[in-house]
Amino acid sequence: MQEFYYELHVTPVSQLSVFSELLFEMTQNAIEEKDGTIIIRDAQPLDDILWACEQFSTKLNIPIKTSLEKKKNEDWISKYKNSINPIEVGSFYIRPDWVEKKEDFLDIIINPALAFGSGHHETTSSCLIAIDKYCKKSDTLLDVGCGSGILSIAAQKKDAIVDICDTDEVAVESAKENFTLNNAQIHKSWIGSANGVQKEYDIVIANIIADVILIINKDLKTAVKPNGILILSGIIDKYFHKIEEKFSDFTTLENIEKGEWHTLVLQRK
Repeated sequence: MQEFYYELHVTPVSQLSVFSELLFEMTQNAIEEKDGTIIIRDAQPLDDILWACEQFSTKLNIPIKTSLEKKKNEDWISKYKNSINPIEVGSFYIRPDWVEKKEDFLDIIINPALAFGSGHHETTSSCLIAIDKYCKKSDTLLDVGCGSGILSIAAQKKDAIVDICDTDEVAVESAKENFTLNNAQIHKSWIGSANGVQKEYDIVIANIIADVILIINKDLKTAVKPNGILILSGIIDKYFHKIEEKFSDFTTLENIEKGEWHTLVLQRK
């Protein structure tokens, strides 16, 4: 173990989850959120990450406070593990592998890693609620932008037949590893998006940013069977009505709101 490590604190005045997602994409290290502050630790200097955060802050016009310190090393990995709490969402219990499973819940193991999605984010937990409610045994389901694979793993735990895709090869590999960790089965996977679909599904999930949902809206629509379910998430308040209008040819079954985030549950007419 090295004698010193570096610790970066980033505290945005708003849009904490947006900055968290950015940092998840930028670093392979574990990220901690505490009292509105994002904390990253690394054995190597974090000046590049700090610079990127400042540039991102300027572009979004969202002020941030930052601090970067060189600290004497200690077992901060164990400290970090102790800071990660398992969560209950509907019938699911999401935990890292160092926490014991809980009886009477569908067990999902997700270890914090590069791919975003551990169940703690509002959009992920909202999608889990929707899956718990609408996913049935033997349903075919496509997870577009699968990330860690948590949503499709949850669907498979309810005995759905799941396909996954993501434009990020690392995310697809991470999802595959998580499926193996959870003794779950992927029917089909590919690197890409909904334009790679070759059939219609009972349920399609897209927990991605609103801009991308708008761009691929036609591919998402055609991937859903008649009377099938489309779950759209990653939608912040200012994009909600744009998404709602773009998918007005679907019936809105539910809008799950958590903070500034919306998860729309739609049905193909």
